[in-house]
Amino acid sequence: MKEREAKLTVIDGVATLVAPCPGLWRDAPAPGSLIRAGSSLGALEVLGAVVPLRAPAGAFGVVTDLPGGKRVGRRPVGHGTHLMALDPEGIAGAALAEEDEASDESQGPVFRTPLGGRFYARPSPDDPPFVQAGDELEGGETVALIEVMKTFNRVRYAGDPARVASVGPADGDDIEVGDVLLVFE
Repeated sequence: MKEREAKLTVIDGVATLVAPCPGLWRDAPAPGSLIRAGSSLGALEVLGAVVPLRAPAGAFGVVTDLPGGKRVGRRPVGHGTHLMALDPEGIAGAALAEEDEASDESQGPVFRTPLGGRFYARPSPDDPPFVQAGDELEGGETVALIEVMKTFNRVRYAGDPARVASVGPADGDDIEVGDVLLVFE
């Protein structure tokens, strides 16, 4: 099996992603993560094989509900088990690359943070930054870690390929939801 796609259902007006088959679900996205068609939902361990799990066509929103209220290492799921709810109007949608309308003409498109917290530009103090000015970004690449209540959340770029002109905050800065993380050329 190469990969599986979760099923999209609407329960009481709420977009919900459910398991496509039985297995052990691992690496669930964190609450507040932006999910859209093709996004990684972690992986399913099916009969000893680890299979990537992807969001189906039509999925869009931020994760608002993970059963049990927290991420666990591996969670048993059955066919049709509720994995997460998505809020299409969630604040993390602002993290999509967009033109910064409030900026002057010299600033290009920007990538905004979906979370407030402490910004980390590198995976550990001894490692190089995830992104630097001049780097070419592809969709799905990690651009930062944001610490919220002792939990480190990966921020991934989900837009079209782009070249980074500058990185907004400095390593260790406190940031607010919607602050500019990256400016593109």
